Amino acid sequence: MKKILIVVDMQKDFVDGSLGTKEAVSIVDNVVNEIDKGYDLIICTRDTHHENYMETNEGKHLPVVHCVKDSKGWMLDKKVEEAVKGRSNVMLINKPTFGSEHLITALKDFNENEKIEEITLIGLCTDICVVSNALMVKAAFPEIRVAVKKDCCAGVTPETHAAALTTMKMCQIEIE
Repeated sequence: MKKILIVVDMQKDFVDGSLGTKEAVSIVDNVVNEIDKGYDLIICTRDTHHENYMETNEGKHLPVVHCVKDSKGWMLDKKVEEAVKGRSNVMLINKPTFGSEHLITALKDFNENEKIEEITLIGLCTDICVVSNALMVKAAFPEIRVAVKKDCCAGVTPETHAAALTTMKMCQIEIE
């Protein structure tokens, strides 16, 4: 039985870039420590937009250009990048929006060969991409333990971080 870690959008723009917060900066070391805990598979998602971001539905609702593919802000935070660099058990998934169908497909493919026991999510932002992906994972794998490490996540605000944790807990996602 395998344990999976999903590191959601630990990218420069969300940590200390165009949408960064002091709370996001404060979790980086916790995220790196979690990566080092010996998971069987680590999946890092990257929010991925293009030059036309402001013309997209998301851009119209969140008019802050961020995570444009191949830009500095799109890259993983330097400490996170160092923590996953050179590991054979790391997969990168670019996602165009909050939740990722590609993530679910990758997990299902992995689960066909290696039975998953537990899926843990960490990263940014608790109240947008972490909650979206956690709910998708729980819906796709209702009998597998899904957990979120609250000290390895940060939201847009501390209040919305707490609200997202409450929502996930109500949906039988373990909050650690």
